[in-house]
Amino acid sequence: MSDSITVAADKAETYADARRRIDSLLDGETDWIAAMATVACELHQSFEYYDWTGFYRAVSDDHLIVGPYQGPHGCLHIDFDRGVCGAAARTRETQLWPDVSDAPDHIACQSSTQSEIVVPITTPDDRLLAVLDVDSDTLGVFDNSDREHLEAISQALGEQFAETEVL
Repeated sequence: MSDSITVAADKAETYADARRRIDSLLDGETDWIAAMATVACELHQSFEYYDWTGFYRAVSDDHLIVGPYQGPHGCLHIDFDRGVCGAAARTRETQLWPDVSDAPDHIACQSSTQSEIVVPITTPDDRLLAVLDVDSDTLGVFDNSDREHLEAISQALGEQFAETEVL
């Protein structure tokens, strides 16, 4: 097996293990903040290349505020018209940047960040609850495998917490 196939298989297995733990921990959970804190912790502890893992909560139609996270300090406020997180919130589409220096209007909350993936968390009726943001100090570390697994986790959160008030 080539190194890239081994890495992909290991990554998929690590996501599957993290997802099992997340699903078990969130079974029956009704508190949105507790859920975000749990997901951030489980993901951050599962992957060595996750250097900042957390949520930015949608508090209005155009503004995000930092939620539970793991890692160094994040930005406290992000408008929808700024940065990678703002783009994910505005477009409701995953933003995958293997090299954040290529991202227009990237907000450098940490100067060490090299790669970033941001996944919107929406309810089934497309109401934005938050975005899940993962930063890495390793260039080119995020790929479609990360996208697939993080989108599945985010979709499950959007469904489970569909009745959550965003403010």
